[in-house]
Amino acid sequence: MTERRLLLGNEAIARGLVENGCAMATSYPGTPASEILAAVAFFQKQNRISMHTQWAVNEKIAFEIAYAGCQTGLRTAVSMKQVGLNVASDPLMSAAYMGVNGGFVVISADDPGPHSSQTEQDSRMMAMMAKIPVLDPDSPEQAREMIGLAYEISEKYKTPVMLRPTTRVCHSRQDIDLRAIPENNREVNFEKNPARWAATPKFRLQLHKELEGKLAAIARYRASAPVRLNPGAKGKKVILSSGVAAAHTREIMKALKLWSKIPLYQIRQPFPLHREFVTRLLKNYDDILVIEETTGVIEMQLADRYHVKGKLSQTVSRVGELSPEKVEEIICGFAGLEFRQFEPPAVPGRRPTLCAGCPHRASFFAIKKAAPRGIYTSDIGCYTLGLNLGAVDTVLCMGAAISQASGFYHAYKNEKKRPDVVATIGDSTFFHAGVPALIDAVVQKNKFVLVILDNRTTAMTGSQPTPASGIGAGGEPLNAVDIESLVKGCGVKFCKLGNPYKVKEFTALVKEAVAYSRKHGPAVVISRYPCVIDMLRKGETGQYIPVEVADTCDGCGYCIQHFECPALIYHDDEDRKYVTIDPLLCIGCGVCLEVCPKGSFVIKKN
Repeated sequence: MTERRLLLGNEAIARGLVENGCAMATSYPGTPASEILAAVAFFQKQNRISMHTQWAVNEKIAFEIAYAGCQTGLRTAVSMKQVGLNVASDPLMSAAYMGVNGGFVVISADDPGPHSSQTEQDSRMMAMMAKIPVLDPDSPEQAREMIGLAYEISEKYKTPVMLRPTTRVCHSRQDIDLRAIPENNREVNFEKNPARWAATPKFRLQLHKELEGKLAAIARYRASAPVRLNPGAKGKKVILSSGVAAAHTREIMKALKLWSKIPLYQIRQPFPLHREFVTRLLKNYDDILVIEETTGVIEMQLADRYHVKGKLSQTVSRVGELSPEKVEEIICGFAGLEFRQFEPPAVPGRRPTLCAGCPHRASFFAIKKAAPRGIYTSDIGCYTLGLNLGAVDTVLCMGAAISQASGFYHAYKNEKKRPDVVATIGDSTFFHAGVPALIDAVVQKNKFVLVILDNRTTAMTGSQPTPASGIGAGGEPLNAVDIESLVKGCGVKFCKLGNPYKVKEFTALVKEAVAYSRKHGPAVVISRYPCVIDMLRKGETGQYIPVEVADTCDGCGYCIQHFECPALIYHDDEDRKYVTIDPLLCIGCGVCLEVCPKGSFVIKKN
């Protein structure tokens, strides 16, 4: 009997990988793609599959490891989020020229919105630039199915193939029939061919010509051609859609009773768009609407722009996620129907904040004390929320905290009143992209402080291990890299470790680092305390100090404004202003004892 299981979209993608004989899967965690490799590792362990799964230091390294595997004839895959593809773009472009032996699937999860990303960039544009085919699933089930199609295309045409799920596919759930997992009996065989695998520019020109031929052939491949979803519909108007927008479009057309009136095609392979389909489309229809996220990739490939409506004509918004409500409005406009706007009731929001007891909050509080008029560069991670504490001024991309600290130093170094610069970066991000920037700062004698917020995990994306954790994707023991040794190996002379929960001591340590940096160059402070959420997951307990607010509290709001712990509740009654502690949120870190300038936080007496 076939087993049926409710799977998250990312779990469905992982299942598709193991069901299609993937022998090597690599990744760097990034929402909305993080669960893919974790699920592959789960299926690997559950079914005792002989394969390699790995959290790599960054997306570029993850790509290169998986690509080497496909060069030997194995089926491999690499997964990442859309901005991670930027990091892997160098090997992506080159791998497209050289091609593959075994199937190679590049999974890049996009985040229209964006919900948890710096940008809402469209990975299909990167696929177009690299000149590799891309598949666009509309649901977890179709994402699982497309893994098989991706391997089929990859091996038939000797090219990497991109699968591009979006947040609504990755984080939706669907009942899926589990299939048997095959034995991996492929022969590992790397055939040396320098003209291909180590091609010089002369040979690259020939590889580029071959790549163009592959694309032309893929644009004729019937297995990935657009699918007519409602064959009975007739008319001179037509709608094309892809990805999760296609799922919304299908449902809305049925609800609006347009299913039999306007033909609908799902574009499963947005690039390269099938040329025969384009010719037929432009010949048979007078009015074409393209509904896709986030860029007009399909629209750009339609030669006749005069009767094509989409993002280029601004019929479809160029920014933001295509929610069902937006899709309905677009379709109504195209079909000449009245659209009734639904206004959801206003709900008061609450800005995101660091968890109660988060060690990063204590670190930021100390940094503000040690360098009150400083410039604070930061990075991508939970600690970006230091914005709320006034301790983060810049967030650009992974690793930029250190490079930008160097840039601010150079900008101000000839000024009489040079501000202190304090950069903050997480432990996982430091390994990912911070090391080269720190080496550069040492060479240039740049004067700033780097605080590495070492909470012993990749907290923001689900507590994946870091190179310092000593464990792999499946929990297997690995070697661990010591951050202090790595920092000193970069040439840093001032590198000291501190516990942010000990606020006075840690503030003094940051002040010492600031004083050193003013004269000598980069100083590094490692702020080390485990992520409290990760500790709870593991059943571990940290320090617990019961705290209460004394009657001396006058509601000045200093703790709310400068510390912003969600366990602190501000009250503004008619007769009195004061703060209390929510016992359901407070984890007893005791840091607030050092925060109130009037000493109103005290240890609770039994």
